[in-house]
Amino acid sequence: MAKAARADLRAANVAVIQACWHKDLVNRCRDACLTALTAGGVTDVAVIDVPGSFEIPLQAKRCADQGRYDAIIAMGLVVDGGIYAHEFVGQAVTDGLMRVQLASGIPVLSAVLTPRAFHKSDAHQTFFHAHLALKGQEVAAACLWVLGQRAAA
Repeated sequence: MAKAARADLRAANVAVIQACWHKDLVNRCRDACLTALTAGGVTDVAVIDVPGSFEIPLQAKRCADQGRYDAIIAMGLVVDGGIYAHEFVGQAVTDGLMRVQLASGIPVLSAVLTPRAFHKSDAHQTFFHAHLALKGQEVAAACLWVLGQRAAA
């Protein structure tokens, strides 16, 4: 960990980078993640907004280069807008995040979702409203696990 390695996660610094496309839904992921991180003992979390998911890897690199974060969490929603471009964006984001993680040695966790079928219908909004909250909890749990493993090493 950037600060002294210890099991007390209050010393951990986490960056949460969120895309602003479909922000009402992505905020559900962020809020659930922040709640779970706090419950797990992490008290220092920086939330950074970027325009869309495509911009997340560059911001993750900037965070990693600062050397102050022990983990970086990315979150966004890359939707199928009727063309296949979402597949390229999703792959670019995933590849970019992995490169940042491997180059920096800082864990980069992803809750960037790329659903095949997304519509602004009430049914989809209701589903994704709950689903993104679940993904926020899951990515926070993964982050807490990684931080705990690093602190124990």
